[in-house]
Amino acid sequence: MDTKHRILDEALTLFSQKGYANVYVGEIAEKVGIKAPSLYKHYRNKQAIFDAIIEEMNKRYEEQAGALNINGMNPASDASLYENISEDRLVEIGTGLFLYFLHDDYTSRFRKILTIEQFHNKEFAALYSSQYVDGPFSYQKMLFKLMAAGGSFASADTDVMTLQFYSPIYLLLTLCDREPDREAEACKLLEKHFRQFGRIYGGRQK
Repeated sequence: MDTKHRILDEALTLFSQKGYANVYVGEIAEKVGIKAPSLYKHYRNKQAIFDAIIEEMNKRYEEQAGALNINGMNPASDASLYENISEDRLVEIGTGLFLYFLHDDYTSRFRKILTIEQFHNKEFAALYSSQYVDGPFSYQKMLFKLMAAGGSFASADTDVMTLQFYSPIYLLLTLCDREPDREAEACKLLEKHFRQFGRIYGGRQK
């Protein structure tokens, strides 16, 4: 791992343990094994480090989405992939993304940062909502609208449909953050959720 990525990795760990506000650049440099002036050659300040962490996290998500053969960011690109999707494939994609968000080192540590900071900093609270509520909700809602327009999903209130689909995923993700030993239980519930949701709105009867 090169110095730039070591800086991000150590900063991410410190932020997730102590909170963003309680970590100083000199402390990050010490963990990396360099002096603060050397760190500034790579990142101009702590905010630049944080921004780079987000960029790296998004890159990792795009790679995971690609591995599942979806875009993951653009519902217009993904709508056709979900047309006539089988239950098994829906479970595969849904569970794959759930486990990615749960276990990816960058993503899980980043979620801890936002969980800590949301109660102390309005910008972090807004970022938490964007990352784990508004962003996923917007993507999923548009995806369902496009699928309904194409006839592959039932025409229904997409706000309610999205709530019904995404809420259990978020609920079980936060549960496993607190109680990792409940992961197997969560995955079983998610599989039932994905299959039932597909049958209700997609008209599959298996």
